[in-house]
Amino acid sequence: MTTQTAKLPRFFYRMPPRPCPYLGGRTEQNIFTELAGPNTPHLYDALTQAGFRRSHNVAYRPACPGCQACVPVRVVVDDFTPGKSLKRVLRRNTGVTEIVSPARSTPEQFQLFTRYVASRHGDGEMAGMSYMDYMAMVQDSPLKTFMTEYRLPDRRLAAACLVDRLNDGLSAVYSFFDPDLAHQSLGTHIIMQLIDQCKRAGLPYLYLGYWISGSRKMAYKSRFQPLEGLSQHGWSRLT
Repeated sequence: MTTQTAKLPRFFYRMPPRPCPYLGGRTEQNIFTELAGPNTPHLYDALTQAGFRRSHNVAYRPACPGCQACVPVRVVVDDFTPGKSLKRVLRRNTGVTEIVSPARSTPEQFQLFTRYVASRHGDGEMAGMSYMDYMAMVQDSPLKTFMTEYRLPDRRLAAACLVDRLNDGLSAVYSFFDPDLAHQSLGTHIIMQLIDQCKRAGLPYLYLGYWISGSRKMAYKSRFQPLEGLSQHGWSRLT
């Protein structure tokens, strides 16, 4: 697969098909390209506009035969106003402190990450990750990437999120939290804090990856309205 657009890479590759982790009985297949070279930040801005996500130094997007269920979504930051339920989440986490730091892995993060994956995605591909694997996930980035940590009043690490800085927004690459604190809705809290970061930086969008209608794992993303989705007609509001 090739493209004549100057901002996009010359070569894309197709991954082998595998069972879809979100919709039973369906097959997942991604296309991807390497992120390398001095123009990488501008390249990834263009790819993000086309619905791609990043993992390490690779940009990928679903290209599943006969299925278009994965919809790239982003929050329209300036028009976002939290409703009553989201405000309750903010109040519930009043004592949680956000700390922004360079994208560096720590054993403390990895311990929390391992507990989160075991509780939420125990049968997924991340379940067997070693500390070196986690370090690579956090630190192998050709972009402006940082880590946000969320700590309790006693300084314990409660949650974290790996974030890319783009020209028109932030992209939440991967987040995780203490499964024993599920009642605090820390995943939701992280997204609202990232929206606030976008507002302070004057960035119009927060990219949340893919949303799938009918997938319980993805349902939380629809809480952050207004939400835009990408289709063959471009980005437009989802209702």
